[in-house]
Amino acid sequence: MYVSATHSRTTLAAAVAVTVAAGSTLALAGTASAHSASSAVTTAKLTKGLYQTAYSERNNVLWVTAAVGRPPVTESHLLKVDPDTLAIEADVTPPVTDTATGAVEAVYGVAVDDEHNTVWTTNTRNNTVAVYSQRTGEHLATLPDVAHAREIVVDERHDTVWASGFGDGTLVAFDSKSLKEKERITVEEAGPTGLTVNDKTGALYAADLNNDRLIELKRGSQTPRFITVGDGPISVALSKNGQTAYTADQTSGTLSVVNLEKGVVTKSVATGAGALSVGTDERSGDVLVVNRTDANVSRVDPRKGVVEETVTTGANPNHVEITDGTAYVVDKSGATQTEDTVTRIRLAR
Repeated sequence: MYVSATHSRTTLAAAVAVTVAAGSTLALAGTASAHSASSAVTTAKLTKGLYQTAYSERNNVLWVTAAVGRPPVTESHLLKVDPDTLAIEADVTPPVTDTATGAVEAVYGVAVDDEHNTVWTTNTRNNTVAVYSQRTGEHLATLPDVAHAREIVVDERHDTVWASGFGDGTLVAFDSKSLKEKERITVEEAGPTGLTVNDKTGALYAADLNNDRLIELKRGSQTPRFITVGDGPISVALSKNGQTAYTADQTSGTLSVVNLEKGVVTKSVATGAGALSVGTDERSGDVLVVNRTDANVSRVDPRKGVVEETVTTGANPNHVEITDGTAYVVDKSGATQTEDTVTRIRLAR
């Protein structure tokens, strides 16, 4: 169901300047601190159970997933949000999977394919991924057999969409034109979570939560390379040139800076408790880490290995998406919260 929301119920909070954080611990290179201008912050309430976001450059839209509760999950949303006003433009309801309970194909991870004007989701509770039309919100396909499907990433250049199967250590590739599975790599005893792809080479990178390592799978290869990173890697991002990877290490509360050519961590930066999601600001080269337990976001200079700024968010921030110097962070606050929020951060130069 595609519900228009021209007169959105979204409430926009006033913009708030954020105080600059002073100092961070640099695990491999001692203690350092940095000061920079504050980023401008705006928050807005969306709906309960927010999980992830993905930005569509083609449509200038922020797609946001939400799911509430444990199975049978009866409330889930794929929201189409205006990135400038943070107003909800449309609310897509996933299809019903069980008429007896009212359970729906709840959406969690999300990525956009602007080439084919689609949006892809992981349906973690159903062990599937789904495809929707960005133009109409129509549910186009459900693709099965991705065990505890967690994240999804689009490689537009090679018409490929990758999903991580945390439940059985699989990395599953789909054809973005035919919407059919085309490759499946199983990494024994792995727990792949966060994903990113090198836009130029097609190399895939997955955070392996079970083994404290980064999985690198080069295009056309069946044999992954492993790089040891921090404790509990759960999310991964790449530098603009693709030569450096960054992992958010949930257990240790750190950012690992990884030299991909050498296959080693060059810096480990303490960011905060429950580091959960990481993204790269390609404009500045800075890296943002969402610290779920501490309810904030750290802006890190990965070259110096220092935290430049700490931005307070809503309780339990869950994911960060960065585009053109602006970051979007959604929080998932739990059963007591009636509406979770999105925080827009205009990053200081």
